[in-house]
Amino acid sequence: MMRVLTVAMVMLMGSSQAGAQVQVRLGEPGRATYSELHEALREGTPAADSVLTILHSKAPAWLWRRMRAAVNGTGDWNSGLIALTRLATLRSRAYGDSAARLQRRLERGDSPPFPANPGLKAEDLQPSLQAIVLERRRAAKGDAAVLADILSRIPTKHYDHGDAWVLGRLGAGAADSVAARFRTADSEEFRVRYLTLLSYFTDPKLIPLLSRVYVAPDSFGVPKRYAIRASDGLLWIGTAASLQALLDARDEARVRRTYADSSLVRGGYDFLANDSSAVISRTGKWLTRWVEELEPR
Repeated sequence: MMRVLTVAMVMLMGSSQAGAQVQVRLGEPGRATYSELHEALREGTPAADSVLTILHSKAPAWLWRRMRAAVNGTGDWNSGLIALTRLATLRSRAYGDSAARLQRRLERGDSPPFPANPGLKAEDLQPSLQAIVLERRRAAKGDAAVLADILSRIPTKHYDHGDAWVLGRLGAGAADSVAARFRTADSEEFRVRYLTLLSYFTDPKLIPLLSRVYVAPDSFGVPKRYAIRASDGLLWIGTAASLQALLDARDEARVRRTYADSSLVRGGYDFLANDSSAVISRTGKWLTRWVEELEPR
């Protein structure tokens, strides 16, 4: 059975957790760079070149070997996770089957799950394997079937980062379905869960909703400290429009003093300052710079 996400783990979705199915975007026209694995990843650097090599690979066997090297402790862990992310997008039947077999072995609970790397836990790899399995299922059964499966497991909390990553890629009205569930959720916990899931979508139609949540989280029943998920969502959409919307939302939140609460201070900086710092960390540039670069000339 898939590991159940606790509320705390859901709050961490989208942060740089080693075991998560990763959100990485680089060199995509019209969208900002984004990486939760790197500190200020920038095109033209050796780290970026390595990421692009993996993201452009069309060789499932090579990608699987990158993962095996990472698992065995002979390769870079971040590269292994990115390789699995790319492998999921290729929807290889053979490696979808390989991922499912490895997933079943990990679910049996063998200890340690990776004898060559005893510090590695099953949950460090399971979300990425789940993403590969689900993307293969999309190819075989279509988006609607995968959407129905994931949505059915959210109320019982039986989903992981891999499910969230695939959910954000689905058509079949997935964004509308999750947004509707966010608006009608009957508990704070599930409002935060659905807001976190919304941060995995790149659908521009979510820009107004995420902006409103950022400016006035109380009006949606979302604790202010978790409104950062709205910021994550606007960053992941990554267009000039979404990044400008985040800038505007920050300005309005500052005027309203939405986050003028000492309990939100971290490291001596207020909520908005820490959010600005997170943008640099994940995208490598200030929002204003990205908007200038991405706006049509």
